[in-house]
Amino acid sequence: MDVIDTINVLRQVPHTDIAQSVKKVAVILTAPRSGSSLLKSVLSVHPDIASMDGEMEPFLALTRNGFACNSDSDVITQLNSKEALLDNIFDDMSLPASEVSDYDTLRGRWIKRLLLQYPALFSQAEAYLQLVQDLDAVFDYAKEQQIQGEAMLQELILSRVFRHEAWRLDYYDGKKNPAANHCFNEVIKLEEPPFVIPRHYRRHFRSDDASDKTLLFKTPPDVYRIGMYERLFPNAQIRYIHLTRGYAQSVNGLIDGWLSPVAFFSRNLEIVGVNLTIKGYTNLVGFGKHWWKFDLPPNWKEFTSASLEEVCLNQWLSAHQAIFNSQVRCLPVSFEEFLSKPGSTMKKITSYLGLQDMSGLPAFPVTMATEAPKIRRWQKREDSLLRLGDRKEVRVMMDALGYQMIPETWL
Repeated sequence: MDVIDTINVLRQVPHTDIAQSVKKVAVILTAPRSGSSLLKSVLSVHPDIASMDGEMEPFLALTRNGFACNSDSDVITQLNSKEALLDNIFDDMSLPASEVSDYDTLRGRWIKRLLLQYPALFSQAEAYLQLVQDLDAVFDYAKEQQIQGEAMLQELILSRVFRHEAWRLDYYDGKKNPAANHCFNEVIKLEEPPFVIPRHYRRHFRSDDASDKTLLFKTPPDVYRIGMYERLFPNAQIRYIHLTRGYAQSVNGLIDGWLSPVAFFSRNLEIVGVNLTIKGYTNLVGFGKHWWKFDLPPNWKEFTSASLEEVCLNQWLSAHQAIFNSQVRCLPVSFEEFLSKPGSTMKKITSYLGLQDMSGLPAFPVTMATEAPKIRRWQKREDSLLRLGDRKEVRVMMDALGYQMIPETWL
């Protein structure tokens, strides 16, 4: 908690009352590894959609919300420090822009983001001072050389800040060294790796945007917090998108993520005295005794000694069951439909949100991937996944989500 207090001081997030004026909010509800990062990245280029660089989780941690604070899972029924949470949200909220943000704004965003990614490191006075000096040096150089390219500037920043600890770059989205043989082992975790990078062609969300721009949120644990956005934005219309994906694809992606040495570390259960004995995880990886990955459903304690397949299947089932149990009105969108018919799918979403059609879709980026995208990647675990599909609860949920139990149709 001392480190969190220090991070809050160093981030210097200003107060705002803009939440009362927000009229439109969109929330993607889904299970982890269902394509929500890709959907968000495509939607976030819409001129009338505002979004954060990352997810809500680090801001919840900064304001003493969530696991080990006011909950023993990802369920949050009562918000602590609501005003401070909103301040962090709006400090990170931005809209697409045709030009790169000015260097001073970018420098500030990078400092705040890096403090979320390595809080134990940069909360130390000497390390924080060095971080500021390194960013000053990079942006002075960028001004002198008139560097505008987003990728080039991002690379300059990361290579400068971590020039003596290049292994830290492995925890950034899309930057893992294939030869890396270490694992994520930070004492304190605020942002979950793979870490995101501040987007450069953005402008800050302003008070005059509140009445006509749509705030977009995407955090898979939100399935256990339905009602939270109504409390945060009491005068807004909240529209929910239920993003689905078949169980085989989702569970396969979850298993890959659980076994990754550099990604998706969500909860260090050592802080609550829990040891994991998950077959196919704890016995295979050095971090498997204490680190839980992805969502922490309300029933997670029943799976601390289960097989990894069981844990991942429960994460898929629990997420979608929570959405159905909430009875919240949603627009159903399948990830498979989004991949095969992106144009019509995006038109359906923008129409539902009351927005103009997108004039053109951006190239789909590779986001939060554990390996190169590939159609029917689930088939590498085909036998075990098909066995899971024989279960009644899986068949019932697949039917509820609109999927057929025909493996040949599963992308």
